[in-house]
Amino acid sequence: MSLPPRSVPRLLSIVVTVALTVTVAVDMARSIPAPSRLHPATTPTPTPARATLTSVQSVPSYYAVASDGGVFAFGGLPFYGSMGGKPLDKPMVGIAPTTGLDGATGGGYWTVASDGGVFSFGNAAFHGSMGGKPLDQPMVGIAADPATGGYWTVASDGGVFSFDAPFDGSLGNIHLNKPIIAMASTPNGGGYWLFASDGGVFAFGNAGFYGSAGNDHLAAPVVGAVPTPDGHGYWLVASDGGVFSYGDAVFEGSLGGHALKHPIVSMTAADMGGYWLTDSNGAVTAFGDAGYFGSAPQHLDAPVVSMADGPGTGVSPNEAYPSGSYGYDISVWQENPPTCTETLPSGHIIGIVQATGAAGAAPNPCVAQEAAWAGAGLNLYVYMTYGTSAVDEPGCNGDVACNFGYQAALYAYNYVQNQGVNPLVTWWLDVESDPSWTADTTENMEDVQGAINALRGLGINNVGIYTSPDNWNRIVGDYQPPVPLWLAWWTGNGPANCQDIAGYAASEGDLLPTGPVFVTQYSDDANGQSVDGDYAC
Repeated sequence: MSLPPRSVPRLLSIVVTVALTVTVAVDMARSIPAPSRLHPATTPTPTPARATLTSVQSVPSYYAVASDGGVFAFGGLPFYGSMGGKPLDKPMVGIAPTTGLDGATGGGYWTVASDGGVFSFGNAAFHGSMGGKPLDQPMVGIAADPATGGYWTVASDGGVFSFDAPFDGSLGNIHLNKPIIAMASTPNGGGYWLFASDGGVFAFGNAGFYGSAGNDHLAAPVVGAVPTPDGHGYWLVASDGGVFSYGDAVFEGSLGGHALKHPIVSMTAADMGGYWLTDSNGAVTAFGDAGYFGSAPQHLDAPVVSMADGPGTGVSPNEAYPSGSYGYDISVWQENPPTCTETLPSGHIIGIVQATGAAGAAPNPCVAQEAAWAGAGLNLYVYMTYGTSAVDEPGCNGDVACNFGYQAALYAYNYVQNQGVNPLVTWWLDVESDPSWTADTTENMEDVQGAINALRGLGINNVGIYTSPDNWNRIVGDYQPPVPLWLAWWTGNGPANCQDIAGYAASEGDLLPTGPVFVTQYSDDANGQSVDGDYAC
């Protein structure tokens, strides 16, 4: 269910040497008395851990918050409100979910602004903040205490502020090589970690030190970190998408070495088997067993700055079209090039338009006219074919099929843009029976993955797969990318397709992409016309 590992976990081999140097710094930090400015004026009063909403039916999901305070909930997580659209003195910088001893509860969340202001939503109780008080350096993060229900906030100089949560020390009076960028609590609230942009890790209380990148040359600064659920390890992520694993944290892949239009800004995880990354435009990438439940809208008022986990239902809103809407997908075959004056079906919301009729070739000469027909419902697709290229592309590690797929997607994107069509929409990769596919399903998979890499690298938040349940595995083997699905299943009943595909795929042993089904193509003769009919799940 994970993206193929295209980037080697770059720092696993150096953990031992780094640990020796950083441990000294951590021990020094612990021995220095905490500055009094880091304690709130009131004495924290412990409260019983709250009941968790987590159950065996819950599905690990995620929240994201933007600098304007807007909150995005995915995977069926409840949305409890946000500061989006409301005046803020300073930008939002972090989000923390309500948390008990069993993990995130799903009952609410806090967000924190760079001036220390804390905002509470759902059953997240307000315990105080540094808003309106002088800070030496801006606040950069917030972490919930699973034991007391309180929280900590941390500034870029390592100053920690405790609100109904135990104070276990800080770096507020210590010279740091690079600023602190995040903090996280241990599972029982007995300690916390602070993480610096140079990869330095500082442990307090019962938080264990498992290594860091503090003494290593990084290609890009660390921007986020998250501990493993048992607290015996942690992951770090850099702005170039590189992921670094320590302790019992397992490396499940990264975006290191990929071309990224928007920098990675945060990561989160809910179990030992996977994690999510988000870039500043809210494009989420899932690794390991972490499910993909969507990304932020393609066009944001403000950049995403942080993310957090929570127990959801696994149900994702349709980010391509309003659920229950109908429409069509159109290619050059429904037109009369070069005049492109055919009358196309009307009364549609869905309008999916062919960009190219082969990978890296066969551009649709009517794409501009068809995009105008699609209107606000425009999505674009590439008909994928197999090929190879010796020209190395980002994230492909020299694989010739991956290079070809990357170039094919880049060609399609540039072509529609040059035709005056807005390319910043949802894109689909049409993977169906074609004589170009090889008997090597691994290489076919590399071709498709290369195209995903290219479009995501160009800043497309949702890149999905068009395929039929009976053809997909014959072409790409057991490859299950965590991306949305446009399901080709000509039953004549769109709503039934949405309800039945999971059971059908399980009964047939079909291993499909693991993201949500956004669209199903339910007919090749919709409304008695020679066009494909589509329905939004």
